[in-house]
Amino acid sequence: MIKLTRHPQNPIFIPSENNLWEKEAVFNCCVVKENDEFHMIYRAMSSSQLRRGAELELSTIGHAVSNNGVDFTQRRQLIRPEYDWEAFGCEDPRVTKIDGKYYIFYTILSTHPFSPAGIKIGVAITQDFKTIKERHQVTTFNSKAMSLFPERINGKLVGILTVNTDIPPAKIALAFFDDESQIWSKEYWHDWFASLDTHVVPLMRAHNDQVEIGASPVKTKHGWLLIHSYIKDYLDPTKRIFGVEAVLLDLADPSKVVARTSQSIFAPQKDYELYGKVPHVVFPSGALIQDEKLFIYYGAADTTCCLATCQLSELLDEMKIKTPADIIKSDQPEKILKRFNENPIISPISEHAWESKAVFNPAAIYEDGKIHIVYRAMSEDNTSVFGYAVSHDGFHIEERLIKPIYTPREEFEKKIRPGNSGCEDPRITKIGNTLYMCYTAFDGVNSPRVALTSISVSDFLSRNWNWKKTILISPPGVDDKNACILPKKINGQYIIFHRMNNHICINLVDDLKFGEDKWLEVNPLIEPRADKWDNLKVGISAPPVETKDGWLLLYHGVSDPDGIYRIGATLLGLDDPTQVLARTNLPILEPIMKYELEGQVPNVVFPCGAVVKDDQLFIYYGGGDTVVGVATTSLNKILKEVRKNE
Repeated sequence: MIKLTRHPQNPIFIPSENNLWEKEAVFNCCVVKENDEFHMIYRAMSSSQLRRGAELELSTIGHAVSNNGVDFTQRRQLIRPEYDWEAFGCEDPRVTKIDGKYYIFYTILSTHPFSPAGIKIGVAITQDFKTIKERHQVTTFNSKAMSLFPERINGKLVGILTVNTDIPPAKIALAFFDDESQIWSKEYWHDWFASLDTHVVPLMRAHNDQVEIGASPVKTKHGWLLIHSYIKDYLDPTKRIFGVEAVLLDLADPSKVVARTSQSIFAPQKDYELYGKVPHVVFPSGALIQDEKLFIYYGAADTTCCLATCQLSELLDEMKIKTPADIIKSDQPEKILKRFNENPIISPISEHAWESKAVFNPAAIYEDGKIHIVYRAMSEDNTSVFGYAVSHDGFHIEERLIKPIYTPREEFEKKIRPGNSGCEDPRITKIGNTLYMCYTAFDGVNSPRVALTSISVSDFLSRNWNWKKTILISPPGVDDKNACILPKKINGQYIIFHRMNNHICINLVDDLKFGEDKWLEVNPLIEPRADKWDNLKVGISAPPVETKDGWLLLYHGVSDPDGIYRIGATLLGLDDPTQVLARTNLPILEPIMKYELEGQVPNVVFPCGAVVKDDQLFIYYGGGDTVVGVATTSLNKILKEVRKNE
């Protein structure tokens, strides 16, 4: 694993006792080079002062110059609050030169005490770092850490920023502008934010982590190099680890991830990183290439500016080695599954507020000669509920209810603050005369957990939605999803599948009473494979289907670095489902259609339901987290494919 080398002069830039505006701290600097001169802009923090009736250490933006990128002098205050939208501070600048201008983006604080609603992005424009030509409020929502790419892409100005930074989970996203004025257009950002998930670059590995833009993108022959902050276990202050990672974005389409580091390349270690105003922090805020060497400028403990370096070729070589592009070959067995040529079979309905934004990730059961589909539906405020549709032939939807059949009912799934929340990704199995439904419950703040409810078959078929009281079955504080109960007891025990630590886990329990000291546990059954398409994480798709050869379990796998969701299959022992008999080496379904490649989350196929009808396997899946599709195959064909790898 490549490691960065800290500069021997670290910290290269420290607070000045002579300047009250930067007496307390100088950090999170960004550097650009013009001819033989390096310009540094940085966040400066004053000693305590009274500001509009509030006592605080005020952040402003400083500027310094150097002839070698290390020794910076000629300090001066470049940007300080002038408008109401930045009244309580200007933080963490990034600078990009394009079209003969320097665009300096910075975090603006408009309220005190500080709150997410008052933390947004502003921009200042200069041609010489002496005079600020103009400045504007940019975003209208919680956001930080924005930068422009240093050249137009397909004729457009391209920005990259972190959204919902203070309302985790944060998302790194792209914005494309036809002209400069769109950068601060309220109308532009209103429309952009309404479709936020279509702009996201998928860099999050776990729900409890945090990502944030670090340095402005740097162009290399392999792609746009983005050095960014990756904070593991961000939601748990006792475990939180600040790290630095790198990702390569496609030169012509930066929404595509070409390669990325598999783990942090830099973490707090030295005293000046471990001790300061905010201990144990390294935060990358600037990067440039000098003589084939990558310079990464970073803030240490929110107190000083530091520098670390590495050979660019070594970093790029390592990232290329870890790129799984060659893993997915053109001869993958996609022919096993056939998509319905009229997909998607269920799409959002704008007139129904509860399902106006997206419908996806459907459960399915075959009962009373019909296929019943219970799908996740999302409203414009990102609340998830469950809708219901029916098909006789498995393809054409003959009826779809105008109201949801299941909505958030317990405190652990009711929205606490703006963002995703509710009941997600149902999976239904039948045991006896009862239908058991597992789903992900999420309140928007605490870790998503596995919830369980049930309903009698007779009530379900007669549409008396008398669901039993929902209970949580996974432990608090642990990200757990993708769960179902095996549709048969084995030796008198219930078999439950779920996902912890990016593994498919299996638990055998005597009853379905959970709480206090009894929760689902980590008991890995299927793990990611480092050299294949499912190298990042795996989780079940539809509940297992009983066959003559064993339990057929479809699962989704996610690849790193591209973040694509694909589908594979495994075969488990009939009498002992803890035994994995076979597993496909290549995916049996991956995103190739427009409705799979685009949507709230691009490049996703995600089944939650599968039924057997007339020896045909019908797989119901979400496409791009926006619509529902169906694909089919003969049961014998898919079993033959899986058993190739016994």
